[in-house]
Amino acid sequence: MGKRKKSSRKPGAPSAARRKEPLDTTFTCIFCQHDKSVSVRVDRKEGVAQLICKVCDQRFQSKVNHLTEPIDIYSEWIDAAEAAELESREKTSHRSGRASGSRGARAAAAGSDDE
Repeated sequence: MGKRKKSSRKPGAPSAARRKEPLDTTFTCIFCQHDKSVSVRVDRKEGVAQLICKVCDQRFQSKVNHLTEPIDIYSEWIDAAEAAELESREKTSHRSGRASGSRGARAAAAGSDDE
């Protein structure tokens, strides 16, 4: 019985391939469009992350868990801003639709009561 063959790998090679590059913690603001003006602070003990733009002072806060990274908070901020924009568009379209159509709806309802 012979000895096992030694691995031909060099000790430095696998660690270089597996090395994690740090993710960004500063991003571009979606409101003022300044590069690297948005910083994200993740407080895992409190379970809260804060996103702040240094230029336009936009703020966003979100809950975090042990897997949350700053890019996740930035993505949630973008999603929340889009959702708020859609909601405000729907409210303005409902207001304009109600102003012209509400009288017609009342007249139709009153006409159905007469029958």
